[in-house]
Amino acid sequence: MTRTALPPFVLLVGFGLAFALAALGGGLPVFDDHPGQFYRLWHGLAHGLLPWEWNAGWWGGYPELQFYPPGYVYLGAIIYYGAFGALSPVAVYRVLLWIIYFLPGVATFWLLARLLPNPWLALPTALVALTLSGGMRSGVEEGLRWGLIAARLGWGLLPLLALSLVGWQEQTRRWPLWAAPLLAAVVVTHPAHAPAAVALVLLAGVFGEGSRQRRLGQAVWVLVVGLALTGVWALPLLAHLHFALPLAWGEFTFAGLGSDVLGRPLLLFLVAAYVMGWVAAARTATLGPPALALLAWTPALLAILMLDSLVVERLGFHWLPADRLLDSVLLALVLGAGMATALLRPLPSGVLLITIAVLGQGALGSGEPTLSLWPRAQAWPRLAETARGLRLEQLWPRLRAAPPGRILFVRSAVPLAFGHEWWRPHTHITALTPILAGREIINGTFTHPSPVAGLIYRGSAEHRPIRHLVERLDGDTLFGKPLEALTPEAFDPLASRLRISTVVALEEDRGRLPFVEANPLFHPPDQIGPFLIYAAREGRRMPEAVSRRRWRATLGEGHDGWAPAGIAYYPLWGAVTPSEPLAVRADALGMLEVKLPPGRTGQVDLVYGEGLWEWLGIVLSGLGLIVWGGTAALSAATRARSCARSAPCPSRPRSGP
Repeated sequence: MTRTALPPFVLLVGFGLAFALAALGGGLPVFDDHPGQFYRLWHGLAHGLLPWEWNAGWWGGYPELQFYPPGYVYLGAIIYYGAFGALSPVAVYRVLLWIIYFLPGVATFWLLARLLPNPWLALPTALVALTLSGGMRSGVEEGLRWGLIAARLGWGLLPLLALSLVGWQEQTRRWPLWAAPLLAAVVVTHPAHAPAAVALVLLAGVFGEGSRQRRLGQAVWVLVVGLALTGVWALPLLAHLHFALPLAWGEFTFAGLGSDVLGRPLLLFLVAAYVMGWVAAARTATLGPPALALLAWTPALLAILMLDSLVVERLGFHWLPADRLLDSVLLALVLGAGMATALLRPLPSGVLLITIAVLGQGALGSGEPTLSLWPRAQAWPRLAETARGLRLEQLWPRLRAAPPGRILFVRSAVPLAFGHEWWRPHTHITALTPILAGREIINGTFTHPSPVAGLIYRGSAEHRPIRHLVERLDGDTLFGKPLEALTPEAFDPLASRLRISTVVALEEDRGRLPFVEANPLFHPPDQIGPFLIYAAREGRRMPEAVSRRRWRATLGEGHDGWAPAGIAYYPLWGAVTPSEPLAVRADALGMLEVKLPPGRTGQVDLVYGEGLWEWLGIVLSGLGLIVWGGTAALSAATRARSCARSAPCPSRPRSGP
C-alpha cells in the first residue's frame, strides 16, 4: 500500500473498528442464525473438516458441510490451527465475524486504490461496500447481524478476485495465479456468487492487453483449475444432490427490484453515477482494461440474472435462486459507480461521503437502512444475556437428564420480543443443544436442506423444494399438519422412527399440542422459563458411537426383514455384523433401514466411509493443486529468465483512467 493510500485506509478501518466494537464486542452473538453457524464451526473443529463428515447432532444426522458451503468453517479452522489451539471455538467465531464484516470494504478499497489515480477516490465506494444492507443477504443486517455469514464472506471475496486479475490484464504477469484459488474460495464459500466470479474472470480475459485468444485461454485455465480445486466438496455434492432439498423461498421479480431501487435514494444515485460513467468512458480512451471490465460486469450479471429468473428456475432448477444472485449485481453496480467517480470527478471525496451517508438512510418496508452506519441498540444480543433471560442455564441440565432419545423442538426459534409476527426478533439458540446439553435434536434450528427437515416442515421427505422459511411455520405446523390437528396416533409412529423421547415447546403453545398433551406415553410438562418440556415415560434406544466413523445399533424386528436403525440415511452408510455385510436403504421418512437375515435381531455396526465420488473429489482437487503449483513454478522460472535478460526487471505500471 502506498503512502498516499494510507490516510483514507486508516479512516475506513477506524470507522469499521468503532462499528465492530459496538456490534460484535461482548460475547458470542446469538441473534437469528448465529447459534447454528457457530455449531457448524464447532462441529468441524471437533469432528473433522471433510465435507461429508457426519453431523449426528441435527435432524437424525446429516453430512452438514457437504450441503452447506464450508468455506467459512475452513477459514475458521485456519485461524484455530494457526493459533495452535490458543483460541477457543467461540473466540475463533468472533474473529471470523470481524473478518467477514471488514472484508467487502477493505477489499473494495484495495481494488479501487489500485485502479484510480487518487486513493481518496476509493474511500466513498469502499464505505458503501462496507456498510451496504438494504435487504441484501450479504449486507451488514442480514449477512452479519442475522448470521448469513457465508453469503457475506463470499461476497467480500469478489473484489479480491477482481484485484488478483488486474496485473494480468495489464500484462505485467504471465498468469493470474491467485485468481484460481480465489475463484475456488468463492464457490466453496457461497455458490450463489459463483456466476459473478466466472463472469469476472471471463471479462478480464476480454478486456486486457495483448492477444485476446491467449488471454481467453488463460481465463479458461483459471476457471478449470479453480473449479478443480473445489472438487473435494463440489463433486460429491453434485453426485448426491438429491439428498438435499433446495431452499427456494425467495421471490424475485424485476418489478420488485425496480421498486427497491426507486425507493432507495442511494441506489438511484449509484445507478446515475454508473450510467454517466459509461457516457464518459465512451468519450475518452484513457480508461484501462481493468476499469472497463468492472463497468461491463454489471450488464453481464443482469443478463445472468434474467437467464436464471426467466429460464433456469422455470425449468425446475432451484439451486441458484435469482434473489441470491442479486447481491453480486449490486456489488458490480457499486464498483462500476466507483470507477465512474474517476471519470466524472464533480465532487471531492468529503462531499461524496456526506452525500452517501445521507442518501443511505432511505429504507423500505423491510425496515433495513440502505447503509448500516451504526448498530442499533439491543439489536445484537449475546449469548450470556440471552441465556439469562431465557433461563437456559436451567434448561440444558434438564435436557441432559431427559430419557434417552432425541429432543424434538416444536419451534425452530425462540422469540426475543412479544408479538405474533413470524419475522419478529428471534434466536435459533436451541441449535446449541448438542454442545451444551449433549443431546441430538430434531428442529430447533434454522431452515435446513435435509430430507428429515422436509418431513418436519411439510410432512414428507420427498425431494421437493422448501418453499417457506421455517420461521413461518413456527407455532403453526409440525410434520406438515396444524399443531391442533397432530394427534398421538399420527405422532407416535413418527416419534418411534425418529427416536424422539422429549418434546420442547413454548408457553404460548400450551393447549395446542394434543400429540403430547393428550398422549399417555408422555408425562405432563415441566416448565423452565418460556419452555415446556414433555418427557416420554420410556426412553428410545439410540445408536451408540464406537468411533467417529462407526456406530453400534441394537435392532429389533422390522417389516419384511428391514429394521429401522434410528439414524438418517445417506449413501455412505453401510452395516456389518462380525460375519457378513448387510444391505441398507432409506425408508419413507428418510431414515436408515438395515436388512436383517431371517429371524435375526441384535447388535449391528453401522459403518460410515468415503464412496467413489468422495475419492474422485479428492483426486480432482489434488490434480488441480498440482496443475496450479506447476504453473506457478513454471511462471516464476520464466519471469526470472526474462528479468535476467532485461535487468533490472520491469516494474508493474500503475493502472488508472
